[in-house]
Amino acid sequence: MRLKAIIRYDGTFFSGYQVQPNGRTVQGVMEKVLMKMHKGNHVRVTASGRTDQGVHAVGQVIHFDTELEIPPENWLRALNTMLPDDVEVISITDVPENFHARYDVSEKEYRYYILNAKEKDLFRRHYTHFVKEKLDLGAMSEASQHFLGSHDFSSFCAANSKVKGDKVREITDIAVDQDGENMIVRVKGTGFLYNMVRIIVGTMIEIGLGKRESEEITEIIAAQDRSKAGKTAPPQGLYLWEVNYNKKS
Repeated sequence: MRLKAIIRYDGTFFSGYQVQPNGRTVQGVMEKVLMKMHKGNHVRVTASGRTDQGVHAVGQVIHFDTELEIPPENWLRALNTMLPDDVEVISITDVPENFHARYDVSEKEYRYYILNAKEKDLFRRHYTHFVKEKLDLGAMSEASQHFLGSHDFSSFCAANSKVKGDKVREITDIAVDQDGENMIVRVKGTGFLYNMVRIIVGTMIEIGLGKRESEEITEIIAAQDRSKAGKTAPPQGLYLWEVNYNKKS
């Protein structure tokens, strides 16, 4: 039986999602709990994609296979009882055997939180990126529209990315909202390159600070050169917000 679960986690004290030889990871924590439930047998967990150290998730999706005949509501209770406080299973359901948490993704949404204030907030340092200088919301909103559609996003892909082939991705929706000192960048797309959202946000912040013009985005995309884009925004402001699937899920 294959189960699909939606999970959320605080990425502050994780070395990222994916299992690593050294370091606490979300996948490692999930698989450790499942191993206990399966009497020492390893159960592999597959996610919609990995998140880096310090990045959070509100709607990460995973799947795993099991022979245990447990109702979904009991799975939910059992997992949340055994998981640490910084990981939580929101829902769990039966899915067809051919459902795949990664390969069946039709669209993902990320949100990036910026605290644009005169003073830092000690209690939000792990969950927002602090920018002291006033950001120009209008300029950032204007710049964001240049990302819409399908483009080769090589300029917005980390230089150490293992992706060597096609770097064309589609941004289906992007917006910048502001509520007082809080600014949120929302990005939806059919797929993302390594650090793509953080580089997009980092570049937009430079535009918001007046260091670049909104129209430069088109030129940066066309250059297909990582050095032309802005700095990579730090991880703690980024949240994997929602993952959508085709009809199989």
